[in-house]
Amino acid sequence: MRSLDAGDWRAAQIERGFATRSFYGTKGGSEHFIAVTIPPGADFRAQIDAVTERYAAARRSLGLAPETAVFRRIFLSDVLNQATAVRNSPLAMDPDDGVSVSIVEQPPLTGAKLALLAYHVEAGPFVRRRLSPRHLLVEKNGRRHLWSTRLCADDHEKDGSAALQTRAVFADLIKTLESQGANLRDHCVRTWIYLKDVDVFYQGMVDSRRELFTNQGLTADSHFIASTGIEGACAHRHDLVAMDAYSALDLAPGQISYLNDFQRLCPTANYNVTFERGTRVAYADRAHLFISGTASIDEAGSVLFPGDVLRQLERALGNVDALLKSGSATLTDMMYLIVYLRDPTDFSHVGTYLAEHYPYLPSVIVQGAVCRPDWLIEVEGVAVTPNDDVSLPAF
Repeated sequence: MRSLDAGDWRAAQIERGFATRSFYGTKGGSEHFIAVTIPPGADFRAQIDAVTERYAAARRSLGLAPETAVFRRIFLSDVLNQATAVRNSPLAMDPDDGVSVSIVEQPPLTGAKLALLAYHVEAGPFVRRRLSPRHLLVEKNGRRHLWSTRLCADDHEKDGSAALQTRAVFADLIKTLESQGANLRDHCVRTWIYLKDVDVFYQGMVDSRRELFTNQGLTADSHFIASTGIEGACAHRHDLVAMDAYSALDLAPGQISYLNDFQRLCPTANYNVTFERGTRVAYADRAHLFISGTASIDEAGSVLFPGDVLRQLERALGNVDALLKSGSATLTDMMYLIVYLRDPTDFSHVGTYLAEHYPYLPSVIVQGAVCRPDWLIEVEGVAVTPNDDVSLPAF
C-alpha cells in the first residue's frame, strides 16, 4: 500500500482515506467517529472535493445517512485564505442547518491542506435547533446537548488582548447557556481553546479564565471543565482566542464525575491553571469520557523527557490510560485521537509509532504548539464505554 513521504503513517487509512470507530449501545443508539485524511495536493478546491468524497465513502461504509451528522471539525493549513471556500463547501454547508461545524487553523501533517473529524449519532429522529450561527441545540431522548463552535471576539483591533477576548468568547457561551436555563458551572462539559502564538498569549487566557471561572463558581473546591488550550486560529485576522464547546443541559444527579490519577498527575490548580484532566458523563448503557489535552507531565506538574518526542508520547498516552482507568475505561475504548505537534518534523516518528501500537484508533495529527515549549506533543480524545445503570437516563 502507498505510504506518505513523511513516514509510514496509517498506510491503510491514507489508502482508503478514512478511519472509523463506532459504539453500539442498547438504549441510546449508535455513535460513530470518522477521521478523514488525504495526500498532499496543489489545488485547495480539489482537496475539498477529495475530503468530501472520502467522507461520503466513510458514511456509506457505516450505513449512515447524512442527517446523522452532529459535529464536524475541519483542520486547515491557512485559515485566512481557505475558510471562505470551506464555508461554501458541502463540508460546512448543510441543507437543514443541523450540523455544528468547527473550522480551525491547525495544519494537518500529512502535507494536505485540510483534514476532517466527524461525529454521527444514529438513534432515530432527534430534534436540532439553531440558536445562532455559532450554537446548535440537539434534543435527544428529552435531553438537550449544546454544540458551540467558532466562538471568537471578531476583533478588528490590531492590539487585541487575549484576556479580553477570552472573556468575550466565554460571555457568548454563558449568555447562550442562560437562555436555555443552564449555566457554565453545571452544564459545560468540554471546551477547546485556540490561541495564536500560544507561547505569548497563553498566560493572558489562563489568567482571564481563572477570574471568570471564580465568578461563575468554578473553583478548586468545586470542579473545572475538561479542556484543551492549544495553538490554533479562527478566520479573523486579529483574533487571538477562539473556542469550541460542548454542554449537556439536562444532567441528572450522578451522571457527571471527574477523572484523575494523582500518582501520575497532580491537580491542575497546583500550577495555577483551571481545567479538569477528564470528565465522565454516564448514561444508562454507556459513558462518555472526555479527555483533555494531555502531555508528558508527572505527578508534580513537571515536564518529562524534554527533547524526546516519542518518550513524551508514551508518557502522554500512559497518562490518558490512567485517566481512563479512573473512569472504568482504557485506551481501547478511545474513539479517536487528536495529536498536536510543536515541530512538524516529528510527524514521521509519531505517525509510525501510532500505526504500530494503536492501528485501530482513528487519528488526526496536526501542528499545534503546546502551552509549555518543552512539551513537544499533546494528545486528546473521547472514549465511549459500556455502562449498566438503569437509574440513569438513556443517551
